Amino acid sequence: MSETSARDTQGVGRGNAQSGGSPSPSTYVAQVIAELRKVHRPTQRELITYTIVVFVFVLVIMGFVVGVDQIFTRLVEFTFGS
Repeated sequence: MSETSARDTQGVGRGNAQSGGSPSPSTYVAQVIAELRKVHRPTQRELITYTIVVFVFVLVIMGFVVGVDQIFTRLVEFTFGS
């Protein structure tokens, strides 16, 4: 393993997996903080767009489930009578 692949998170070492020992808690916390710095926070426009997409998707799925439920209800009523 090369030195560059062992240190991929802003110079925070990932520990040596071959040694059998676990990394220290401080190493873990340093890695978590380094990863959180890479997180992309959406802009307000992106957030609104994603929210609308989720709402539309949920409405479409709800409509599909209601439609399938109505079909099964009609089939059961036709088959067994009510």
